[in-house]
Amino acid sequence: MLTLNYFARYRETLNCDQEQLPWSAELNSVVAVRDLLLARGEAWQVLAEPRLMCARNQELCGLDEPLADGDEVAFFPPVTGG
Repeated sequence: MLTLNYFARYRETLNCDQEQLPWSAELNSVVAVRDLLLARGEAWQVLAEPRLMCARNQELCGLDEPLADGDEVAFFPPVTGG
C-alpha cells in the first residue's frame, strides 16, 4: 500500500488530504504515481506543475525517486517566503 498526502493548495484543489493506493509494480516511482493521478482528469492537472515538490517517507525527493510497498509520498507546491 502507498500512502499519498496532498498539502496546501493541492489539498484544497483536490478536496483530499490523504489517500491510499494499492501497491503494484507499475507504481515503482513518484513519477509513475503522479502520472496515474494525472489520468484522473481536470482537477488533478494541478500536479503537472513544473515546480511540483514531492517527498518520499518525509524526505524531499525528485520525481524519479523509486518507491516500494509501504512508502508515503507527499505532493506540495513550491514554498515561497517573504
